[in-house]
Amino acid sequence: MATVEAQRLGFWLLLWLGVWPSEALRHNRASMNDDLLLPYPEGHGSAHSHRHIRDCQAVVHGNVTYETWQSSRRLGEPESSVFITDVGPKRWTYGHMTTVPDPLRTLSVMEPGGPGGCGFNHRAPVEETVGAAGCLFSQNAGFFNTSSGRCLGNIVSDGRLVQDSGGVQNAQFGIRRDGTLVFGYLSEEDVLDQVNPFVQLVSGVVWLLRKGQVYINQSLQAECSKMQETGELRYFADVVTGRTAVGHDAHGRVVLFHLDGQTGVRGMSLWEVADFLKRNGVVNAINLDGGGSSTFVVNGSLASYPSDHCISEGKWRCPRAVSTVLCVHPPRCQPADCGGHGACLRGVCQCQGGWRGPGCGSLVCQPPACGAHGVCTSGGCVCDAGWRGHNCSEECMEGSYGDGCNHTCACTNGATCDPVHGRCACGPGFHGDLCQQECPLGFYGVSCSEECHCEDLCPSQPRFPNPYLSEQAWLMVSIALSSLLLASLVCHVMRGCPASLSSGQRGRLSHRHDYAFVPLTDLNGSTAGAKVSRPGGAGGGPDDSDSQDELWSPRFSGS
Repeated sequence: MATVEAQRLGFWLLLWLGVWPSEALRHNRASMNDDLLLPYPEGHGSAHSHRHIRDCQAVVHGNVTYETWQSSRRLGEPESSVFITDVGPKRWTYGHMTTVPDPLRTLSVMEPGGPGGCGFNHRAPVEETVGAAGCLFSQNAGFFNTSSGRCLGNIVSDGRLVQDSGGVQNAQFGIRRDGTLVFGYLSEEDVLDQVNPFVQLVSGVVWLLRKGQVYINQSLQAECSKMQETGELRYFADVVTGRTAVGHDAHGRVVLFHLDGQTGVRGMSLWEVADFLKRNGVVNAINLDGGGSSTFVVNGSLASYPSDHCISEGKWRCPRAVSTVLCVHPPRCQPADCGGHGACLRGVCQCQGGWRGPGCGSLVCQPPACGAHGVCTSGGCVCDAGWRGHNCSEECMEGSYGDGCNHTCACTNGATCDPVHGRCACGPGFHGDLCQQECPLGFYGVSCSEECHCEDLCPSQPRFPNPYLSEQAWLMVSIALSSLLLASLVCHVMRGCPASLSSGQRGRLSHRHDYAFVPLTDLNGSTAGAKVSRPGGAGGGPDDSDSQDELWSPRFSGS
């Protein structure tokens, strides 16, 4: 970034080169009218209508009478440099080129002397206008009437319409609320548009570059207004003088051009200005001012020439008596209140939901797009609790509720769930937050809201079957099963009691009969003993005959 000292060094270098003779300097300071090229007459502007300009321009441009370009949003510091260039035989000149990376937030059109200056026909040098505004770089912009001091053309300053020219067809430069840069001819409807209004707007004379090509001839035919103070418009384009212009490069950065000079002595013609800007990458540009009033100020200090010899006989007698000013300042929000839809943070609008754009002036979607159950946000429709779908027209599915339908209902026993809050609406026979409890004795109906008026008990009420047993029921079932198991055990024990008796006792209990003693001789006619086994006894041998002479045999009745 060039310093004021470096810029003044360039000025003294010009003096050393003999390009700016002291005699010319003396004549330059003699009279404001001697060195001020003011092309606007009292009537200001082209005698042609906007329709004439639209219909008579080249076919290639169709019905579009202006060019637009999206401005750069890149954060960064503006940069300014001094140039010294040879524009012809023995004709050197110098000036400033300033690039503004974020013009929507850092570039403003200022009235002379500050807000309200145009209303009072106030004329003030650039350094006075920008003294309290904190401008980093500034230069004069629009034209004014030399007799009355009235500001001419369209002027919008920081979103405030200062004046409307009524559709005057001169070249315009403006910045719309969404950051769009505009260069060219505007109808009155364009100037007053409120859908995407201008936040900065100023009128110039002659469209220099259109889409990277010199557009001066076409502009002279469109504006074709005689300049009562300087002659024909062609002369205004051809004469060598100081100039200020504004344009933009391919990156959307605004380019401010300032050229020091003196009418008919040093400086550039508009053709030379257009060629210089084209060679330096400018795409669209208009001429703002001309003559000795081309002034450039850095941080409030005059940089284009020494600040003495400015006042003579109590009147402004130097070419710094100008009207509107282009001011490059630190980033700030446009508009300052972010359109009422956001907050300004370090020069950047932080937009509320549903709004976007540098000044929070654009809705992401119109409210009807989200229906009656949603709101528009930067991400689209955000649905109210209980609603879903891209336009919030569908209720939550059964079993879900809440924001985004992301919560699961916990209702039981066939109860329905409120899709907004998740509250349960109980069916007949149940109550409770989750409808988990049966109606208490004496109540029945939906949510147990009906009271019984029976002498004994209410008649059985229709209820939904409960697939689960209560704790009391489980206890009764367990007791019953335990009782049955115990009874079965006792029975088996009682049936198994005889097992504790001896085998002999069991035989006598079950097989006891009456027996009679029968001698052996009665059986076989012999008294010879024989071994006979007793029932249940063990067999014996011959020796047993001596000890057992009798045989037990059953006694049969009637034998």
